[in-house]
Amino acid sequence: MDDQKQAFRPPFVERVGISVFRLINKVVPWFKLPSLIGALNLALLRVELRGYNLHDGYASASAQGSSEDTPMDDERFQTARNSDGKFNSLEQPRMGCTGMRFGRNFPREDCPKPTEEELWSPNPRLISEKFMARKEGKFIPATTLNLLAAAWIQFQTHDWFNHEIDLENKPHDIPLPPGHSWQGKMTLPKTKPDEILDPSDVKCPGYKNVNTAWWDGSQIYGSSEAATRALRTSRPDGKLELAENGTGVFIPRDQDGNPRTGFSDNWWVGMELLHTLFALEHNALCDMFQKAYPKWTGDQIFDKARLVNSALMAKIHTVEWTPAILAHPTLELSMNANWWGLAGEKLTKLLGRISKTSEIISGIPGSGVDHDDIPFSLTEEFVSVYRMHSLLPDNIAFFEAKHGKHQATTPLGDLTFKNAQKPLESGISFADLFYSFGINYPGAITNNNYPNFLRDLHTPDGLHRDLGTVDILRDRERGVPRYCAFRRMLRMIVPKTFEELTGGNKKLAEQLSEVYNGDVELVDALVGSHSEPVIPGFGFSETAFRIFIVMASRRLKSDRFIAGQWNAETYTKEGFHWVQHTTMKDVLIRHFPELKDTLKSSKNAFAPWAMKHESKIYQGSETNVKKA
Repeated sequence: MDDQKQAFRPPFVERVGISVFRLINKVVPWFKLPSLIGALNLALLRVELRGYNLHDGYASASAQGSSEDTPMDDERFQTARNSDGKFNSLEQPRMGCTGMRFGRNFPREDCPKPTEEELWSPNPRLISEKFMARKEGKFIPATTLNLLAAAWIQFQTHDWFNHEIDLENKPHDIPLPPGHSWQGKMTLPKTKPDEILDPSDVKCPGYKNVNTAWWDGSQIYGSSEAATRALRTSRPDGKLELAENGTGVFIPRDQDGNPRTGFSDNWWVGMELLHTLFALEHNALCDMFQKAYPKWTGDQIFDKARLVNSALMAKIHTVEWTPAILAHPTLELSMNANWWGLAGEKLTKLLGRISKTSEIISGIPGSGVDHDDIPFSLTEEFVSVYRMHSLLPDNIAFFEAKHGKHQATTPLGDLTFKNAQKPLESGISFADLFYSFGINYPGAITNNNYPNFLRDLHTPDGLHRDLGTVDILRDRERGVPRYCAFRRMLRMIVPKTFEELTGGNKKLAEQLSEVYNGDVELVDALVGSHSEPVIPGFGFSETAFRIFIVMASRRLKSDRFIAGQWNAETYTKEGFHWVQHTTMKDVLIRHFPELKDTLKSSKNAFAPWAMKHESKIYQGSETNVKKA
């Protein structure tokens, strides 16, 4: 769509490069080019996407506030993260904070509120039944990943976004297809629209993010200063509160048995693992800072520990998780370049930044903040492409970390909400759990691979829902364009037929045509993304990847504490070294040294781990367990 408006105009050299690669990609796609050239192709594609596919959720940038109407009353936040998300931008202090709207990757006028017919057609429950339901015994594993990768992405999305829900007005009453049964009505609270601030908000409502949009560890620390204070110990050591029993430490519970942490919705044993791990990492950082700076106050210790811990999670996601789920040599080079630049990790660690401002040469951290003329926010489309429920298996097989002996196999549905601690209560240790996650496969992100317990889910709020139906309904409700329009606005090739969409899979094309009344333009973005052929090594679609390209770097490039004040003065010499020299493997081994022998040969903690002898001879029937 050459007539799309650009938010900003790239420099001449970059415009030339974009045009050259557009011509090349008509013949050879980026993933078939030599890795270095392919990485340059992606870097310029990112520039193009920044120009066309970043749009504010507000009609006026004044919504982001100013230093006059949102003054910084505590100078502490010049060099520390505010839990509400304020003051990351000193010029627009409400940017990215709790309660600000989601933005868009497409012009707001192209993302209107749906009509009733558009909301319910085709029936979202029918789509869940046809294209999401995991058939009996048909779990499709993602064999290049381990289950830790599935837990990690939920752990991260809980940091990034959470829509405000309307609990006061009438919920959605989801119609069931003819002949389909459900226990009672299937209802779902609506997403709460923000108040109308501009006439454009009537056609395209804005929706608020209850979390901070920054990469600030809010899933651990909370999205308000009050929540953060409640999670800290009463001692002046800056630590997060953890409970203890005879077998170790764990996330404490409130009087109702709910985890006391920054974000505890949709809790399961995978969240128990990662929240505990990075709470332990925070407390280890506090010990380090207390030793290095014995005169510091508890606030000073806490602030630096949070700053380092948050940056470490951002780095792990960028250079470890992402290359694991998008296992292509060009992508691995590109993601490492996102953090280290083309100069590379070794040279950057040795000499620091070679280029003061170039993110291509020396990486995004420290390259200077740039919002590309659009106030920073996460987007509705970014939320949409991270719908990855297919990653969850039906069962988890648990093994002993020391020798690999099989201990139990439990349905994942039995390890959710207040039952997340069940394995620990039965004598399975945290080290055993991590080892088990390291050798269990997650599910592949594709059609007919949603775990059935999520399609028949009873939640603590009293709702009974099918998350496959919910995923389709939420995208439609929030104005996420359907698949063909989605691709069209990303300037991608748009399929004219269902067979083109599926890459020649005639059976799937016929099923899609039947459900979508023969109109390929009606296919939902999620269903289309699950149906298209994937790039070799990729764990999800190229359509979703286009949103990822622009938003993954934006979260770093807009952040004052990563792209801006990325130095030893802000982080301290010790803290800066901690971030730059720590990997996910290091974090695991630091807190669970029993895993050291297992992980010694592992190049990526999110790829399947080496198996102990007794795990290799395990002859269980669980298809999500790595076999010898």
